[in-house]
Amino acid sequence: MDESRLQTISQLRAFLAGTLEVRFCVPDNDDARYAHIVAVAVRLDYAKLKRPHKGVVLRYLQRTSGYSRAQLTRLLMRVVHGASLHKRYRSPAHAFARRYTPGDTVVLAEVDRVHGTLSGPATVHLLRRAWARGDARFERLADLSVSHLYNLRASKVYKAQRVSVNRTRPLAHPIGLRRAPSPQGRAGFIRIDSVHQGDLDGTKGVYHIYAVDIVTQWEVLACCERISQAYLLPTLEALIEQFPFVILGLHSDNGSEYINKVVAALLEKMRVEQTKSRPRHCNDNALAESKNASVVRKTFGYSHIPQRFAARIDTFCREHLNPYVNLHRPCLFAKEVIDAKGKVRKTYPHDMVQTPLEKLASLPDAQQFLRPGITIESLQAKAAQISDLDAANAMNVARSKLFDLFNRRPTAAA
Repeated sequence: MDESRLQTISQLRAFLAGTLEVRFCVPDNDDARYAHIVAVAVRLDYAKLKRPHKGVVLRYLQRTSGYSRAQLTRLLMRVVHGASLHKRYRSPAHAFARRYTPGDTVVLAEVDRVHGTLSGPATVHLLRRAWARGDARFERLADLSVSHLYNLRASKVYKAQRVSVNRTRPLAHPIGLRRAPSPQGRAGFIRIDSVHQGDLDGTKGVYHIYAVDIVTQWEVLACCERISQAYLLPTLEALIEQFPFVILGLHSDNGSEYINKVVAALLEKMRVEQTKSRPRHCNDNALAESKNASVVRKTFGYSHIPQRFAARIDTFCREHLNPYVNLHRPCLFAKEVIDAKGKVRKTYPHDMVQTPLEKLASLPDAQQFLRPGITIESLQAKAAQISDLDAANAMNVARSKLFDLFNRRPTAAA
């Protein structure tokens, strides 16, 4: 470093301000830097400088040596007191001796593997017992402390010998049977699903609760403001009561609105078997989900409907929509055919197109599925009171009035 021209504090200030041209480079070793610090301190007589001037020297040495201000202060104090600058630290000639060798760690890993990783005190007791029985491998491990035992278990040698992985354990939910329902040609096994009627500016819409019988495709649609227990339970109970036959089973997906203790208690009280969808079986609840598109969305669309209209929608479904889809609207029913490879294929022949009521009436001993006081003849008489065309027109008129209510601008407060 060529900085011999810097003899005064004013020259140091000019250098720090960048107005004085000096060629310098930071030394690449501590000995050269120490020599540079001593030379500057002696040349400028650092011990006799005033405090502001000492600050200039410190800033200059920070620039030229690369050391921090605190470290330079300590080094300059040693120069002022006449001590020589040299490294006062060195790497130890010998590293700390290890009491337990990698071989001891391997033996410990074997003990843990055989005994299933017992607690620290139990493992230490086993090590001492092994040494007492004359096993020379446990000479050093017999004096192993419980605290240092866990240090050895965390070492790389131990982990290379024995890796313990705790996998996530599946939790079996006790509510509902995880299987597909098996109606075996009987009416009364329904599939259920929820449909949300959109959000608007962070405000939730109404919730449609849709249930369909597996065999007859008898459909019941209800509506509630929310799917919390206070709103869902009365709606679910009223929905089940609208079916003309006794409900024997209810199948849903794994949503918490149906898989909970309150709904399970309600179904147990009504003696209804509760089942839920299985993993990797996307068609377990496909019948209800397909009806969501063909009935719910086709009737109410996808636009937001405020929650305050839930009671009006539920009344419309009970008085107009549900009677129309069950007594007058035909459905396609599948016919299962087994091909040459043994695979079950479903076809939908035209001669099997029926209304849910016609399908119910075609079941052998259909009367045994119905609720007390309800007969097939009374249901057929109700269907004959109005033609299919008139029933559809009446439903559409009621639907138009309902949507006019949705679109009506609310009256301003007085």
